[in-house]
Amino acid sequence: MLNPNLEEIQLDKQEYQRYSRHLILPEVGLEGQKRLKAASVLCIGTGGLGSPLLLYLAAAGVGRIGIVDSDVVDHSNLQRQVIHGTSWVGKPKIESAKNRILEINPFCQVDLYETWITSENALKIAEPYDIVIDGTDNFPTRYLMNDVCVMQNKPNIYGSIFRFEGQATVFNYEGGPNYRDLYPEPPPPGMVPSCAEGGVLGVLPGVIGCIQATEAIKIILGQGTTLSGRLLLYNALDMTFRQLKLRPNPVRPVIEKLIDYDQFCGIVPAKAEETKVPEMTVTELKQLIDSGAKDFVLLDVRNPNEYQIAKIPGSVLVPLPDIEAGKGVQQVKELLNGHKLIAHCKMGGRSAKALGILKEAGIEGINVKGGITAWSQEVDPSVPQY
Repeated sequence: MLNPNLEEIQLDKQEYQRYSRHLILPEVGLEGQKRLKAASVLCIGTGGLGSPLLLYLAAAGVGRIGIVDSDVVDHSNLQRQVIHGTSWVGKPKIESAKNRILEINPFCQVDLYETWITSENALKIAEPYDIVIDGTDNFPTRYLMNDVCVMQNKPNIYGSIFRFEGQATVFNYEGGPNYRDLYPEPPPPGMVPSCAEGGVLGVLPGVIGCIQATEAIKIILGQGTTLSGRLLLYNALDMTFRQLKLRPNPVRPVIEKLIDYDQFCGIVPAKAEETKVPEMTVTELKQLIDSGAKDFVLLDVRNPNEYQIAKIPGSVLVPLPDIEAGKGVQQVKELLNGHKLIAHCKMGGRSAKALGILKEAGIEGINVKGGITAWSQEVDPSVPQY
């Protein structure tokens, strides 16, 4: 309700105290605080970006906050997902987030959607909210939420992070560009590594998430100049901010219905048997190692810094980027010398990709399902998980 009937919105005595620093700001004041209380914001994801933006939206007094997430809190989340605590490990993220939000501000209404957001449920979930904030880390969901916001004429506040760099903007606001103007076509599957593969500086999502929250608050208040039409680029190592201009594409597609976004982004299950990479479990790998077999090479395609953290005994490191560049292919050929190839990474995705490249070079191999993470969970708990 970006244009609410403010006469119907009341603050109680405690809220006047709580929001006192807002109330004395001329750009906020009593009217602005009532606007915040009347507003509703939907956040997709309670991870690195969702954590800070949810905390600050709640503290600012946004009256209704919806949260969509189907994940549980993991130890690896705690380095950056500051809305969650150690006591919540193994429990639903949305419950953890709600608990923290209500500790900060019991005047918030918190709606929980413990589900994957899909083309089947996205329109219904988003419909009651004024603003959507995208805190996701994958292209299918970003395209999905963009199209939902276009169809429902809602602002879509975008952020993304990777390693030491982040970006933020506001899509679909007052005739401005939307996500398809920035990315008309999705990148090929696997081209952009996830934070689980490439890492992320813990404080980085705090910066970008706070920018997203700031943009939401400005839109609700009707104050300032938003990032609509501008892509903000942040580099934490250099401590620099840059801006790129964004304009609506006059030939972009008209969005009238939702589609299969996994298919659109090329993320579809392999159907032909010949496209599948043969797999083995970590238990089968352990049995093979224990048997004393010497007729195989165990290839680790992770990055060197990951190899320093944890390794499977007897594995040989040839990073995926080297295989993609070609020089690693020759390395693997020399290592094999007639032996069979078994490959692994952290969870199985990068090693499957490496085996696909090697197959084109005439080298067949077997992928270790679940990678070194499964090895630590099922075979050797002394191997650190990261």
